[in-house]
Amino acid sequence: MQIVLIEGDGIGPEVTQAACRVVAATGVKIDWVKGPAGIPAAERYGDPLPDETLEMIRRYRVALKGPCTTPIGKGYKSVNVCLRQGLELFASVRPVNTLPGIRTPYEKVDLIVVRENTEGLYAGMEHEVVPGVVESVRLITRAAAERIVRFAFELARHHGRRMVTFCHKADVMRLSDGLFLEVARTVSEEYPFIQFEEKPIDNVCLELAMDPSGFDVLVMENLFGDLISDLGAGLIGPAGPGGGLGLVPGANYGTQYAVFEAVHGSAPDIAGKGIANPIAVVRSAAMLLEYVGRPEAAAKIERGVAGALQAGEGLTRDLGGTGTTNSITDQIIKHMGA
Repeated sequence: MQIVLIEGDGIGPEVTQAACRVVAATGVKIDWVKGPAGIPAAERYGDPLPDETLEMIRRYRVALKGPCTTPIGKGYKSVNVCLRQGLELFASVRPVNTLPGIRTPYEKVDLIVVRENTEGLYAGMEHEVVPGVVESVRLITRAAAERIVRFAFELARHHGRRMVTFCHKADVMRLSDGLFLEVARTVSEEYPFIQFEEKPIDNVCLELAMDPSGFDVLVMENLFGDLISDLGAGLIGPAGPGGGLGLVPGANYGTQYAVFEAVHGSAPDIAGKGIANPIAVVRSAAMLLEYVGRPEAAAKIERGVAGALQAGEGLTRDLGGTGTTNSITDQIIKHMGA
């Protein structure tokens, strides 16, 4: 089986290689086809996401991706945004669940954030009206809204989830979120066996901070999804910088292609030191294996991660240990067969 591997930059090569080790330990044989992206690609090709990388994914259909640095307020466009738009990866899925051995204020977090990936403010439609005045367009279309809401309900049905929550701000953005909400209500009628609720996004943030156990599958537009995904990571991670970003997996799905990636950044301050936590990209690889029809291997990886965290040996600094990328990877592999 051939799958594209985008190592990215910063800690990307370290954590993706750890994920490849873990996947190999499951017994699934994958021929990783490397596709350049991020700073090295920008320096070599003048483009952080060369056409050849997109063509690789179109050929092999599936990719595992490490983090790529995005310049703030200047430079090139986000590699993630370009991938999602170039491959029409319309659905971002981020499972957020409590893990053993991690002390958090919340004990029973088990939710999935489903985010529309191609529209909203992240569509990048902005311009300078006059000097000192910039306008950004928040694009919402009925077709994309229906596609993502139906995806969320199908995901809930497939995974035996009980409820879908649509998150919006239709009381203020009456046309854009009003349209999205109207579509969500209509689609929900096709799934009478799944509970549907609609909540303003600010209420969702408040309730997540108070008691996240009341949520199951949440679906929303692009920017809201970006924020709620990171909030969710904070609910299940240890105290300190980054919270649970080093633990939460992520996937981007389209009708033809899928890219699996960690939700954290490239952490250039620790790049090359061998101390990065690879769990997020390792768990993303588990989602990839499930997607390509290897659920037993995916379950092995999740069992290995849980066992390593529970044992508390070889953990990286963000998890309260003094270990390295290699030491925690060794522990994950060790506990996969337990």
